[in-house]
Amino acid sequence: MIQLLSRSSKAPDAVPGFPLRAAAVDVGSNAIRFLAAEFTGLTTYKVLAEVRQPVRLGHEVFLSGKLARSAMEAAVEAIGGFRDRMESLGIAHYRAVATSATRESRNGGEFVARVARETGIQLEVITGREEARLVYEAIRANTPFGKKKWMLVDLGGGSVEVSLVDSSSILWSESHTMGSVRLLEELATSGEEPGRFQRLLAEYAATLRIPVITKQWNPAGLIATGGNIEALARLVGAEPGRGRLATVSLADLRGAIDKLSRLSYRERVEQLGLREDRADVILPAAMVYERVASLAGATEILVPAVGLKDGVLVDLVEDLTTHEAHEDRKERDAVAGALALGKRYLFDENHATHVARLAGSLFDQLQKVHRLEASDRRILMAAAVLHDIGIFIGHKKHHKHSLYIIGQSEIPEFTPREIDIMANVARYHRKGTPAVHHEHFTRLASDDRERVVKLASLLRIADALDREHLQAVRSVKANTSKTRLTLELDGEGDLLLERWALRRKAGLFTETFGLEVEVAGEKSE
Repeated sequence: MIQLLSRSSKAPDAVPGFPLRAAAVDVGSNAIRFLAAEFTGLTTYKVLAEVRQPVRLGHEVFLSGKLARSAMEAAVEAIGGFRDRMESLGIAHYRAVATSATRESRNGGEFVARVARETGIQLEVITGREEARLVYEAIRANTPFGKKKWMLVDLGGGSVEVSLVDSSSILWSESHTMGSVRLLEELATSGEEPGRFQRLLAEYAATLRIPVITKQWNPAGLIATGGNIEALARLVGAEPGRGRLATVSLADLRGAIDKLSRLSYRERVEQLGLREDRADVILPAAMVYERVASLAGATEILVPAVGLKDGVLVDLVEDLTTHEAHEDRKERDAVAGALALGKRYLFDENHATHVARLAGSLFDQLQKVHRLEASDRRILMAAAVLHDIGIFIGHKKHHKHSLYIIGQSEIPEFTPREIDIMANVARYHRKGTPAVHHEHFTRLASDDRERVVKLASLLRIADALDREHLQAVRSVKANTSKTRLTLELDGEGDLLLERWALRRKAGLFTETFGLEVEVAGEKSE
């Protein structure tokens, strides 16, 4: 029986060992991909099966907003075939993800439900940031980054993810709605003058921007993933392959663009040997890759020939075999993503990281009180890092500005639902409690509203303990009795302001958990 271990699943009761078989399904906008492998280590594996089905789910989505019925039927049939393949290979663990076409369509939920009903496969719709994270995991497992920073670009049918990374984490990432199928659907017009489409593509691609700060970090080079860059590499004489980096010079890429623009769709198929579902989208893709390379100041592009499906596999196997270490790494990556977002809004990094450390400590010490999970700890840590980010807009009502900024952002390691929880936790870090007229809170599921209140209770205490933003409270020890939470503070000075702030902000914790909060050494009132 196939078992899905989604990102929110708890660790399996019996931890699998190596060799271990696992599979990944990538439901993209231009094709659906399947990869099954047998792992002998965390990043070493032998491919058992690799299939690409040319199902263009993105057709019509980017114009009409809905998945076409014919495309959904073809996709369900393909995914059903993948399930049969997994069973024949004796694979018990898999993860199936869907990207921009499904997440942007109005009937994406219907499609996901149909896949589950007709194939038994649980399809997970992921964000652009999660796409970027998983691609990063695939590249990190196959490419030595050294001590340098690198820019990554992953282009799919519906979106392009651009990231700045090093060997430890993603430092910055953005998802742009500029995929190859989307550009083809939106810009191409039947019977138009041939050169017009290329000029329109060039103008559209020119709107893509990356923050100036990425150039200040001096990336060592550009690494690109996606089926189109692999096809482009082959066109210019490079041969990408799993475990082997190919190199495409910017000059050769521009030469390929010039050649492709002079050939018709049929000529690209017949003269260049391109697949029919690649021949139409390869020019828009090449234009986007060229734009990102120009912005990055890169003279060549490295092509590792791995992608989302490889990252899904590596991430899944790490979770299965080293669950606690996997959770720790996910938290580090989550905090790194939150820090990267905070830096874009000029936040007080020392205060943010100190509050996060105190909040994490309280979460761990009070586990028996709140009974929350590791995923909730990640949310708390990121919310603590970003709780004051709204000050960028204005100090007055900055908690509400924080709610807005976080809610409209994508952070690696978090689903849209978790982002909503995080935004609300940050919103309630100051004063006031959730009310029926707080729309962002009330639209959460009841379990998630409970999470918000519990996590915000902890965040308020942690924030109060750095009231002066001077990190005077070095650490806190929490002791509980039936009626009280007593905090022992280790710090410098008399900590009068922190004690005062704590008395003002501890009310939500008391209301939530029924424990009065006091500081050790103070007389109870």
